[in-house]
Amino acid sequence: VQLVESGGGPVQPGGSLRLSCATSGLTFSKQTVGWFRQAPGKERQFVAALTWSSLQSQYADSLKGRFTISRDNAKNMMYLQMNSLKPEDTAVYYCAAVEMTWGPPATIPGTYSYWGQGTQVTVSS
Repeated sequence: VQLVESGGGPVQPGGSLRLSCATSGLTFSKQTVGWFRQAPGKERQFVAALTWSSLQSQYADSLKGRFTISRDNAKNMMYLQMNSLKPEDTAVYYCAAVEMTWGPPATIPGTYSYWGQGTQVTVSS
C-alpha cells in the first residue's frame, strides 16, 4: 500500500494550495480518507475526512469554510483544497486511509491504517 502526497510548498498568506494524494495497493473505493497536519513541536492534528461514498465529510472547526476535502474513486486520488491560508496553517500535511464503509468519517489518527509520507506547506510573506 502506498499513499503519496504532492502539491505542498511555500505560499503567501491569503493564497491557496491544492494537495493531492495518490494511492495504490488498496481498494480505494472502500476507504474512508483523511488529512492531518503536524507543526513543529505539536501533535498531529485532524484537518478533514471523507467517507468512501463522499456523502459525509468532517472538518476541524477552525478550518471550516477554508479547506475542502474531495476524492476521485476512479483515479484512486484524494485532494485537499486550501484557501485563505494563514501562517498558522504551516505544517507537514499527511493523507491517510482506512477501510471503512459505515459510520461517519474518522477524526482520530489512530483509526487510520495507511499514511503518506507528508508534504510541507509553509505560509509566509
